[in-house]
Amino acid sequence: TQVEEAAVSLWNWAVTKHMSSVVSDEQRAKLRFVACRLVCLCEGSDPPEGTIRRQILMSMKTGKGWIDLGRADLADGFLEIAMSSIEKLYAKLLNGSDGEADTYVHKADVEKNLFKVLSYQAESAVAQGDFQKAVTCVQRCRDMLIRLTKETCYLSILCYNFGVETYECKRYEQSSFWLSQSYDIGKMDTKYSIGKEMQAKVLRLLATTYLEWDCSLYLDKALKAINLANQENLHPAGLFLKVKILLKSGASDEDTSSAVAEFLHHDVSLDFCLNAAKLLLEHGRESVAFDFLRSLPERYESSPDLGKITLLHIEFLLQNNRELLAKQKVEEIIIGHYTGKQLLPEALNRLHVILWDRAARHYEAKSYSEALQWYNYSVSFYIPGQIDQNLAKLQRNMASCYLHLKQVDKAKEAVKEAERCDPNSIFTKFSVYKIAVMEKDTDKAVEAVIEMGKLAEKLSQHEDKLGVDENTGNNLLSLAAQIALENEQQVVAVKALEYLSEHLQDCQQLFAALKCLVRILLSKIMAENEEKSVSYVLNNMFSAAHKRLAESFTEEKFTGDMRILEAHWFRKVAWNLAVQFRGCPKKMRDFFLLSFKLSQFCPSDKAVLLAQKTCLLMAAAVDLEMGRQQVSPSEQTELFTQALQHLQACKEIWKVLKLTGDFAKDPTDTLLLLYEFEARSKLNDPTLHNLMESVWEQPQIEVKTLEIIASLAMESPARYPVLCKKALKSALNLHRKQTVIDAVKFSKCLNSLINLSLPTGLTDLDACGLQEVWDYFEDGLSVVSSTDTYPEMEILWLMTRAWNTGIFQYTVGKYKEAEQWCGLGMRFLGRLGSLKKSYE
Repeated sequence: TQVEEAAVSLWNWAVTKHMSSVVSDEQRAKLRFVACRLVCLCEGSDPPEGTIRRQILMSMKTGKGWIDLGRADLADGFLEIAMSSIEKLYAKLLNGSDGEADTYVHKADVEKNLFKVLSYQAESAVAQGDFQKAVTCVQRCRDMLIRLTKETCYLSILCYNFGVETYECKRYEQSSFWLSQSYDIGKMDTKYSIGKEMQAKVLRLLATTYLEWDCSLYLDKALKAINLANQENLHPAGLFLKVKILLKSGASDEDTSSAVAEFLHHDVSLDFCLNAAKLLLEHGRESVAFDFLRSLPERYESSPDLGKITLLHIEFLLQNNRELLAKQKVEEIIIGHYTGKQLLPEALNRLHVILWDRAARHYEAKSYSEALQWYNYSVSFYIPGQIDQNLAKLQRNMASCYLHLKQVDKAKEAVKEAERCDPNSIFTKFSVYKIAVMEKDTDKAVEAVIEMGKLAEKLSQHEDKLGVDENTGNNLLSLAAQIALENEQQVVAVKALEYLSEHLQDCQQLFAALKCLVRILLSKIMAENEEKSVSYVLNNMFSAAHKRLAESFTEEKFTGDMRILEAHWFRKVAWNLAVQFRGCPKKMRDFFLLSFKLSQFCPSDKAVLLAQKTCLLMAAAVDLEMGRQQVSPSEQTELFTQALQHLQACKEIWKVLKLTGDFAKDPTDTLLLLYEFEARSKLNDPTLHNLMESVWEQPQIEVKTLEIIASLAMESPARYPVLCKKALKSALNLHRKQTVIDAVKFSKCLNSLINLSLPTGLTDLDACGLQEVWDYFEDGLSVVSSTDTYPEMEILWLMTRAWNTGIFQYTVGKYKEAEQWCGLGMRFLGRLGSLKKSYE
């Protein structure tokens, strides 16, 4: 008992709180669920009548609550409880009745609840898609209407709602059934009917359902339903639907015309009539549509919207390519406009749209004179001196037509009028620009481009009244550049492209602008060798490309493949520029470095790695070459340091590249060694000796490489005589190992080694040093004795150096040594040819 009382209190609390909107519908449904379940659990074996009635009420309300919340699955159990409780109540009432009169009363009392439960079960079944169960429940309810006549309206509307719900789900067969049921039930009792308006509404939806279900199969049923609807209650929607059905059924023009004529005999709005006319035209009934339109002005002569009829007539004529008649109608409106028969603002705006659309079609078809005629119609509605942004746009469009017709003076007048109406429009400036380009007025064209750029920047900050955004400004500037190029006005094109290269956010557009600008400037470089243009390309265009390529990794529209293509284009152009500027080392180096930087955005395949290696090698070579020039020590240091950095990067790439194939004949290893040796030697790098240790051990080192190292070791500001001597000695050894000694090369190497070891005028060389030099002379004498190709001048030089060394020894009293060296000289004398007699 306590639990039951608590459940009832909970139920009542939920009801009262609902009235004050304290709890939501879902919360209330949950409270009812709990209260109802508790009451059911408290039911005894023979509950009193009051308890059963309460249980019926609570179960019905709970079930209905879940249905309304879209949880029909939760409702079914409670509706079953309600149904079971109704049966119990009926049995209890019969047991306590005294006769037939009581039985009738009890039955009527129970039927009201039974009717409600069945209708709720039908709702639940429809919601869950159980059509047969819903039909069964509604049929039982319909059978009960004989005794419950007041429920006729409720059941009819319930079936209509089912019809609407199934129609929206495109279950047309079920929808037609429910709508037919709704109409039939509505006719059962006129006193409690849903009314003629509602009956007509049901029939209109039934007709629409048949029409959409299967047009060819159910047209007759649809027509019968709409005729019934119009008999029940005539409504514009019914008249319109009848016309639609007739058109679908392919009815004759006479029947269709008769149906639309009904619009004129009833209180139907002009908009309904106009929609009917549009429908006729959509179905190819032009004659019926035009006849109907011609009949409308008389019917609606007092309507302020009378102009809509003429507008639609004009649209129909244009759609049917009856342009001459349409022009006559437009001219009639223009005459009316100046004789007190103005269109309403909305209709006038619509007319402008029609006129502009027709003009635009002629413009696209390049019928510029025709386009101007339609634009002039639009101009006719503006007062002279009127300031209007749409008028400015109209004048700009007319200016474009005049330009195509080569009527520049008229175009100027139109643009002047546009400037008066809307001087701060980027479109107006664009029109000014086009005329300036056509007249080849470069200064004015450039000025217009600058103004367009300023306006485009403003647009990027906030949109103007026309809704023009930043992209519009950029697109116009792109078009401006294109027009300038087509008219061979590169100065103007460059100005437009410069702005775009600085402001474009879209990567594809930006790279298109940059490439176009680079091509123009390159052509100027080739033709005029303009130093300033070179600098511009280097500092701005390629830098902008590199910057955007680096940023583009996060831009979705700019794909990886697109980025690679752009990077390839710019790196190749940079490479070609580097090659072109061989006579200008600094520019050459900078372009090679740019090419390398841009190549880093490309896949590291063999071709790209080779290009990167070459770029860095060339950059290092140029830095070394510039360092050899007469520059300040600080500049030299900077150049040699930069060269080392390029070489280090090149080494890393070369390591990877050598893994991709055979590079036995590639001189890169030698070049890297020589360049690094030169840079480090001239920087007085303490690690130079360590670098050379690995070089002496290389078995494949060439004589020429050693000779170059020897030369570099003593080239100012470098001075490494020990390294030089070591390189020359290694070179001599290699010369001696040759199968056939190249006497000329050997003589030059020996000459350098002796010069380094035996400076001219030296008198205090120690015995050890003299012995080393003596060995070099002996080597020379050995080669001279074994070949006839040793240069005679070199033999003479060796003889003279040996003799002079002896004389120097003699002057210091070293007679034994003097005799040895002079004797050595005499031995070379014996090898002289034509010069021997002169020196004997």
